[in-house]
Amino acid sequence: MSVLIVIPARYASTRYPAKPLAMLTGAGGNTRSLIERSWRAASEVQGVDKVVVATDDDRIKDAAEAFGAEVVMTSVDCANGTERCAEAHTVLGGGYDIVVNLQGDAPLTPHWFVESLVQGLRNDPNAGIATPVLRCDGAALNGLLADRKAGRVGGTTAVFAADHAAMYFSKEVVPFTSKTYDDADATPVFHHVGVYAYRPDALASYSSWNVGPLEQLEGLEQLRFMENGHKVLCVEVEAKGRQFWELNNPEDVPKIEAMMAEMGQD
Repeated sequence: MSVLIVIPARYASTRYPAKPLAMLTGAGGNTRSLIERSWRAASEVQGVDKVVVATDDDRIKDAAEAFGAEVVMTSVDCANGTERCAEAHTVLGGGYDIVVNLQGDAPLTPHWFVESLVQGLRNDPNAGIATPVLRCDGAALNGLLADRKAGRVGGTTAVFAADHAAMYFSKEVVPFTSKTYDDADATPVFHHVGVYAYRPDALASYSSWNVGPLEQLEGLEQLRFMENGHKVLCVEVEAKGRQFWELNNPEDVPKIEAMMAEMGQD
C-alpha cells in the first residue's frame, strides 16, 4: 500500500503567527525551523513513498524548498490540516492508499509512532482514519494540567473504547482524575499525538461535511469524522524513552529545546 506524508503548514496562525518558521536549537547547537524539524521527522519514517510540505504561503514555501523539501501549494481557504492534506493529495493526482497528516508543530514525533499508525489502519478495514495516543506519565499529565491552569491551550487528550474506537478528544484533560501522580507513574490519561492516517475516501469526504458543534467548541478537526459517524481508530504507541511535546505556544519553544538537549537530538 502506497503511503504519502503531508506536512500542512500555514503562516497565519491565530495563536502563534509564523509558527512554522519558529527556530529551535538542538543539542549540538544547530538552529533549524520548526517546519524543517518536522520534515526531518517525517523523512525518518519507513515505508513511505513521498513526503511533501503543503502550504498557502510563499515564505513557508521558500524556506521549505531551501532545505530540500517538496512543496505543494494549497488554497488559503483550507480551514485546517485535514482539508489541506485532502487538497494536496488531489493536487498530486491522488492514487495513494494511505495519506498521513504529520502536523508541522510536532518535531519530536518518533518514526515508530507513524509506522504503528499506518499499520493500525491497514489492520482495521472499518476505520477510515487512525491517530496515535500516548499514555501520560505523571510528568506529562502535570504539564497538561499546568497549561490549563495558566489558561494556555496545551496538548489534546483522548478517550477511547475497548476496541480503541475514539469516544472523544478534548483540549481539556480527560478523563478527570483527582489522584496525585509522581513523574514516572502511569496515569489513566492519554495524550493525543497530532498525527493522522486517512483512507483516501474518508479524506475526500471530509471537506464536504459541515463543521459540527463539537469541532467548533474544541477546535479539533478529528471530531468532524466522529460527528459524521466515522470510526476514528486510536493506536496506542510507546515513547520508548523519548520525550514528546507539541509546539502550541511560544512558551513551548524552550520546553522542546530542553527535551532535544536531554535526548541528544540535534
